[in-house]
Amino acid sequence: MTFCLETTIIKPEKTKEIKSAIILLHGYGGDGKDISLLSLNWKRYLPNTIFICPNGHESCPINPSGYQWFDLTKDDPKYILHESLKAEKKLNSFISEIKEEFNLRNNKICLSGFSQGCMMSINLGLTTDNEYNCIVGFSGKIIDQENLSLRKKASTNTILIHGDSDQVVSPSFMLEAKDFFIRNNINIETHLIKNCDHHIPMEASSLALNYILKKIG
Repeated sequence: MTFCLETTIIKPEKTKEIKSAIILLHGYGGDGKDISLLSLNWKRYLPNTIFICPNGHESCPINPSGYQWFDLTKDDPKYILHESLKAEKKLNSFISEIKEEFNLRNNKICLSGFSQGCMMSINLGLTTDNEYNCIVGFSGKIIDQENLSLRKKASTNTILIHGDSDQVVSPSFMLEAKDFFIRNNINIETHLIKNCDHHIPMEASSLALNYILKKIG
């Protein structure tokens, strides 16, 4: 099947049945191959999991070889929200295709992402009709809390991990997101990684894997 987004897919061994999926959403200017590197460590512990790593639906102006989920060339919150909602619609169509192709339901799908990808994962996971297995977010934030409050339908279990030295997306956004989750009675786990800037270190990858194993494993 051809999906609506160009996608890097890491399947289980041929002898293993696909029982769950992790959808990995890259950050601004990245692509599916970049974020798929997380699967190198995770897949040995998740033998029945397929890793789905789509490219963003738009080319990124600051990195023509990369992609974006929404444009950041305008520092206008309303514009950014509008663009993110377009990406959300595209991703919902993509996830529907994935569910049909691999015969999976939301409760067998983990949404994960870095930076912009984390932001999209949060929106997707909380506005769905049926809760996903979990959300695993790295170095992100809630794009627009007021809008998300109005559209929230689900309480998907979530872990957020952030570097304490992040100069791109301030770690204070993780604390703001945590407050939002608590106020909305959503199970939330957070971790602040010491001396970490805007990337996913091994410590963060291991924390995320352990969380996923509790939920999917």
